[in-house]
Amino acid sequence: MNQEAQAYWNEYWGDRDQPQNVSAWQFGADPDYLAQLVIDGIKTATCSGHIFYELENEPLPTTEDYSVVLNSEDKPVALIKTIEVTLTPMNEVSEAFAAAEGEGDRSYRYWWNAHESFFRNELQAIGREFSQDMLLVCERFEVVDVKVEK
Repeated sequence: MNQEAQAYWNEYWGDRDQPQNVSAWQFGADPDYLAQLVIDGIKTATCSGHIFYELENEPLPTTEDYSVVLNSEDKPVALIKTIEVTLTPMNEVSEAFAAAEGEGDRSYRYWWNAHESFFRNELQAIGREFSQDMLLVCERFEVVDVKVEK
């Protein structure tokens, strides 16, 4: 976590006991657009390929996790808490989950096309093939705080 994100986290929690599971990161291919969707309450879910957790030997997210959402300049813009995590084959993701990702026109078709393109590119970059039933880590989250610029 960068210094600004850490300062935002510490400022938010103050003297209270801080949760241990916190990270800071940007959303996908367009961090500013996606972060704004989070701030506006439109984006309440996200997903990632399970294979990337395996390859990077990273633990899966849990409902104990908090995240500092960063913009494209790695500046903190919001704090979210994961409230649900499911492992779901991509071709079994529900229309409701696709809409909760909040992107484009919020349709399943938009979600599928955007995610298929994204995952094809990411997998190709590591010499892997895309599969319609690739396992996804699907997360729902809630906004805990929005950073106000001073």
